[in-house]
Amino acid sequence: MAKADLVFTQGPVFTADPARTRASSLAVVGDRIVAVGHDEVRELIGPSTEVVDLTGKLLVPGFQDAHVHAVFAGVELAECDLTETVGVDDYVNLIRAYADAHPDRAWITGGGWSMESFEGGLPTRQLLDAVVPDRPVLLSNRDHHGAWANTRALELAGITADTPDPADGRIEREADGTPSGMLQEGATALVSRLLPASTPKDRIAGLLRAQRLLHSLGITAWQDAMLGSLNGQPDPSDAYVAAALDGSLTARVTGALWWDRARGAEQIPELVARREKLTTGRFRATSVKIMQDGVAENFTAAMTTPYLDGCGCATGNSGLSFVDPEALRGYVTELDALDFQVHFHALGDRAVREALNAIEAAVTANGRRGNRHHLAHLQVVHPDDLARFAQLGAIANIQPLWAAHEPQMDELTIPFLGPERAAWQYPFGDLLRAGATLAAGSDWPVSSPDPIAGIHVAVNRREPESTDPRVFYPEQRLDLVTALTAYTAGTAHVNGLDNTGSLQAGNLADLVVLDRDILTAPPEEIAEAKVEQTYVGGRLVHSV
Repeated sequence: MAKADLVFTQGPVFTADPARTRASSLAVVGDRIVAVGHDEVRELIGPSTEVVDLTGKLLVPGFQDAHVHAVFAGVELAECDLTETVGVDDYVNLIRAYADAHPDRAWITGGGWSMESFEGGLPTRQLLDAVVPDRPVLLSNRDHHGAWANTRALELAGITADTPDPADGRIEREADGTPSGMLQEGATALVSRLLPASTPKDRIAGLLRAQRLLHSLGITAWQDAMLGSLNGQPDPSDAYVAAALDGSLTARVTGALWWDRARGAEQIPELVARREKLTTGRFRATSVKIMQDGVAENFTAAMTTPYLDGCGCATGNSGLSFVDPEALRGYVTELDALDFQVHFHALGDRAVREALNAIEAAVTANGRRGNRHHLAHLQVVHPDDLARFAQLGAIANIQPLWAAHEPQMDELTIPFLGPERAAWQYPFGDLLRAGATLAAGSDWPVSSPDPIAGIHVAVNRREPESTDPRVFYPEQRLDLVTALTAYTAGTAHVNGLDNTGSLQAGNLADLVVLDRDILTAPPEEIAEAKVEQTYVGGRLVHSV
């Protein structure tokens, strides 16, 4: 056998290969793994072989993110960034500083503020008016299901006390009906449609900015969860195609084409054409994203029973199903017959059930075509639906960072779900025990894209560095190997990258070196691990 280009020795190596989960050495020729084992692999070391000593470290498959908005996040990093704090005074100072530093910008845009920072999760226009009175301001919240606008932005959009709520959103109002400055879900589009359009150059810069960050966190592949335009955000597809063609896209990316919920099956031929047009190089647009509901914090996640009010009594609101459930079955059946993967946004238990019902209809009509449909977020899953994932081959796409006690959960969610339904949240352990395949992602920029932090929360059900001793429904914790596998082999399966995600001879050499062996460390120390090197196809794309 030819000598290797790259050899890792002195282990440990976590392979995510069920036949051999641990090894101590691995060899690479070109972009492929050629050997995984122990001392015998050293025989492939030649005079020009690069040798990496893993003593005290850990080699793992490249992490993959099953649900991320990379281009959007990368563009947002260059705007008014509020993600690093939860203090209202800090927000004010950051917004003022950004506005002062960019006097030429017609609009102040960005986001990352947290709902926990404001009473009821609702900031006011007056707070923004005091900082930027003369230019319109629109700042997305951290989950990007709402936005904070100043009075000038509302005026330009023509939003008044007489403006009705859109069907897929809500305008928060003051006591006399005047818009308060908080826009929920589809109502954000009333303002965001006025934003200056980003340029292709902006989007490519955003993609490359995001790619650098993701590689630094050990991420070698991802699924972009929205290729299309929504609420004024531009379609990132052109950035991916350009980067794939010129070779600057070093990651492997699967794109989910946006399903326009204002339309029906007539858009399917357009999706087929876009799939063919956009798929090139390391970029494949083979999935379709259907956003079935909203989020629990603003009561738009679709539930089987009504939300509670502040007194614990049932309201008349059970959330929103953005796509008619009966029509959804037909759409998914047709998409499945065309060999699209369907990527559902499903937070509430009713939305989860509606998505599973649609997959069941597709399986009944088309048989099992192996399209690897997946449901992302899964905040509330009714116990009756847990076993259906395995039965239907539906993949559970989890965002582990959200499964912890923190103010947004404890103050804005649990009281309005009630104790029984709150205990159905993020049931990772139950899904695993019911036989579901787990994949994992971040939903960045909604939350951190760091897989190690996500793995930490999946195992501990507590945020890293949290001083809160409570464990968030401890029976739903995952063991470390399962969590690691979800971020590697599980997400590779969702992304259709079957020659990645595990370290086996013949697979692509997408690899990450961690600075310690988290498999032997105490679980509460997982988040302390850092990425030292990231390789894609045997090529070093990040090194500290």
